[in-house]
Amino acid sequence: MQRRDFLAAAAMAPAAPSKIKSALFGTRHSHARGKLKAMLDNPAYEVVGVCEPEEAAWQRVREMHAHRRLSEKELLEDPSIQVVAVETEVWNSLPCGLKVVAAGKHLHIEKPPSNELAPFRELIEEARRRQLLVQQGYIWRFHHGVSRAIEAAKNGWLGKVHLMRGAIHTDLGDQSRPPLARYKGGMMFELGCHQIDRMCDLFGRPTSVRSWLKKGGDNLADNTLAVFEYDDALAVITSSARMAGSSQHRSFEVIGTDGSVLVQPVEPGTRMRVSMRTPRGSYKAGWQEIDMPPQPRYAGDFADLARAIQTKTPLKFSYDFELLVQETVLRASQELG
Repeated sequence: MQRRDFLAAAAMAPAAPSKIKSALFGTRHSHARGKLKAMLDNPAYEVVGVCEPEEAAWQRVREMHAHRRLSEKELLEDPSIQVVAVETEVWNSLPCGLKVVAAGKHLHIEKPPSNELAPFRELIEEARRRQLLVQQGYIWRFHHGVSRAIEAAKNGWLGKVHLMRGAIHTDLGDQSRPPLARYKGGMMFELGCHQIDRMCDLFGRPTSVRSWLKKGGDNLADNTLAVFEYDDALAVITSSARMAGSSQHRSFEVIGTDGSVLVQPVEPGTRMRVSMRTPRGSYKAGWQEIDMPPQPRYAGDFADLARAIQTKTPLKFSYDFELLVQETVLRASQELG
């Protein structure tokens, strides 16, 4: 190819998409550092800065990368910032999210953003009206094993799916308990929500929800169980704050008449077990272990958010799905009737 032909071809080639300018609003949430790393690791993003008024919290995040420290005014009024990840404490999350949407920016907001439904619906409807994206930060939406379990169920490979079981426990220290005790749902609100999110993707809206929120000495509901009823299925989710070795126990299981999928531990999540009555899809008959590649948290979320922004297409999970998850989490947390 001659030089002039090369230059002509280069001129006709589609331009590479410009980087998505992003920022963090708050850093006090336990996922904040991971979200910041996910954006730094994704070449689609350029992190403009971090808004964190508390000096100690700012210094902890600043150690990760030489970010510019933004005031709230700078964050909200900079027209170049397209997307903001809200990583404040839960009680500040929704007010900050509303400010982000009012400023005309796409929003990634931590889960659950509030123990109320009406203000969250207000945020969703305002974002929908402005054609802004809203993505909640549920950690297993793009988990390979969990996604493959739901895929197998939706493709009919498991036969009639009649049961989902999910466990997500932790081992909280004394200083971590009071902030969570502010919420009636306790551990079902704080951690069970991740399982509820995947359950809603699998089954949709439950016909009834019953939960048991037990307290182990202080005001935190630290031993919780919820049962969700569907026309032909049940889902059972447990979340406790008092389990040694809890990370290896976390599990997601889908059971049908013709097959079952078990992911345990969900993280690091490099292996799942599958049982099929007959060969279906890529699976053989009988029990089998499936190896999966390592999967860093949050990478899939920010990849989907970047895709939606760059292509001006919807996120994988819709506005209405986000509303359904929030409603169902609050029903299981006994915040809604």
